[in-house]
Amino acid sequence: MQYDPIKRSLGKVFNQNPTLRKLFYLLLDWLLLRSWHIRKELRALKKNGLQQPSILDAGSGFGQYTYRMSRLFPQAKILAADIKPEQIADCNRFFEKIDKAGQVKFQYADLTQYKSEASYDLVLSIDVMEHIEEDTRVFENFYQSMKKGGVLLISTPSDQGGSDVHDHDHEEEGVHGFVDEHVRDGYNIQDIADKLKAAGFSRVDARYSYGAPGKISWKLSMKYPILMLGANKLFFVLLPFYYLIVFPLAALLNYFDVNLKHPTGTGLIVKAYK
Repeated sequence: MQYDPIKRSLGKVFNQNPTLRKLFYLLLDWLLLRSWHIRKELRALKKNGLQQPSILDAGSGFGQYTYRMSRLFPQAKILAADIKPEQIADCNRFFEKIDKAGQVKFQYADLTQYKSEASYDLVLSIDVMEHIEEDTRVFENFYQSMKKGGVLLISTPSDQGGSDVHDHDHEEEGVHGFVDEHVRDGYNIQDIADKLKAAGFSRVDARYSYGAPGKISWKLSMKYPILMLGANKLFFVLLPFYYLIVFPLAALLNYFDVNLKHPTGTGLIVKAYK
């Protein structure tokens, strides 16, 4: 199952004007469990003194987290990097329309090559590293690009079924996980910590996300709707009614997932300090 065709279809609907785009971001903030975890971490960083940071959104996608950070840190300067030229152009147009072009810039960058010496207080990498084979090189580039005392915040699938790979019994049937674009099914929590320390980071804090409540929420709010949209685009018409029923339960499950400590989980939230 591939996300990109679904994202393009949704983009055509919500990119019609800036108000719809903001609504789309708001819906994603509430529906995506990873967004709940990232909002919590960003608020904690701000509370602990991060006020006017220079930020790299490494793998910015359609700009959801860039927009969130531009609001949370209104004095920040943000470089949003991605490898899809059409997505970069689209995001630059949107941020120009909402008068944030002076604060936010989107540009092409291959993270295996990109580094900017000691430039950033915060590097954000959300659901990116599972797509990149040369992850150790990217971690080294992040380290080189960060200021002393800076923090790298990563969300990525774990090896506890983070790509839904363990829901499938027969790899030979051609199913290698729910998201076909992944180059790995998830990180071992100790493995990613070791790689980050080898890249130079002085301290790494890693915890599981998508524990028992999160796994149920993800299936209800993301997996099943995406599978249905992939099967038949007519489901777009039914989607609002589906979420009216499902969302209250999914939101409650998200709350528990963010506020409970999980001995295991299908996602990882990792902070690495320079």
